[in-house]
Amino acid sequence: MNLKDLFDSTYRENMNVILSMVEQDNNARILDCGCGDGRFTKELAKRIGTSQVYGVEFIDQLACAAEDQGVRVYQANLNEELPMEDEVFHFVHSNQVLEHLYETDLFIKEIYRILKSGGYAIISTPNLASLHGIISLFLGKQPFTAHVSNEVILGNSMNPRQGKEIEQRGSVHLRVFTYEALKELLEYYGFKVEKIVGVGYYPFPIKIARILSRLDRRHAVYLTAKIRKC
Repeated sequence: MNLKDLFDSTYRENMNVILSMVEQDNNARILDCGCGDGRFTKELAKRIGTSQVYGVEFIDQLACAAEDQGVRVYQANLNEELPMEDEVFHFVHSNQVLEHLYETDLFIKEIYRILKSGGYAIISTPNLASLHGIISLFLGKQPFTAHVSNEVILGNSMNPRQGKEIEQRGSVHLRVFTYEALKELLEYYGFKVEKIVGVGYYPFPIKIARILSRLDRRHAVYLTAKIRKC
């Protein structure tokens, strides 16, 4: 398996884990923050069993694609207050978004504000303390998930994207979390953290990574948290 296949299979594995964490509710109103083209948003809706599907997307082309999928899209910047009233959603989803935001505090507070009492969110983000990140640091290289430039990938000759230009400013990783930091930030803003699971364990293939990430979630590729507004 080459590096791209490993990345793609691990990313899909994380999506499958997210799907396994949602709760069936035919009446749920759901919001996908950073919904992209809406395809995974629709997978979430199907698993939950709801037709009340909303998304937030900043890029025009992706927002239009999501609307074609039947997602009602707010075109908004997730670094700013969200354009919706208090306590309107039963479930909020955010996958590989948190690390791209500089207003992480505001984002977490906004999720809390728009969730109904008893509602829940699933937030997934890369793990700064992943095994491959620790190996990079040990070798004196920049961790894969921690970017140093808004324009180009630098600092790690093992990275397949080393030296390549960053095509979209929004794809830069601004804040990258460890298990402890993610948990404490979510709890600080009033959420009950029901679980944080680790997904993926580079450089191991999926079947082995499933075992390793269960045994050692603090060094997995992704951290995926299920949190609830009490």
